[in-house]
Amino acid sequence: MATQFKGEAVIHVRFNGRSVDVPITQLDLGFGFTDEQVKRTLAQFLEVPTARLGDYVVDRHANGNLTVRPEAVFG
Repeated sequence: MATQFKGEAVIHVRFNGRSVDVPITQLDLGFGFTDEQVKRTLAQFLEVPTARLGDYVVDRHANGNLTVRPEAVFG
């Protein structure tokens, strides 16, 4: 799970073979953001088209952190 930066909640992103922790306040998401807003803002941060994160899952944790990761496929 992602760590916190100086008590701030972070978004832990698994994308393109790497992991990145980004403080939520750095992304200017505002209050009550949706999963789609998270993915759109992260795509801008990562400088990729929003569609690249379309199938990603946003996991919300009790401590305020988020994890954005590829959808797991089993079977």
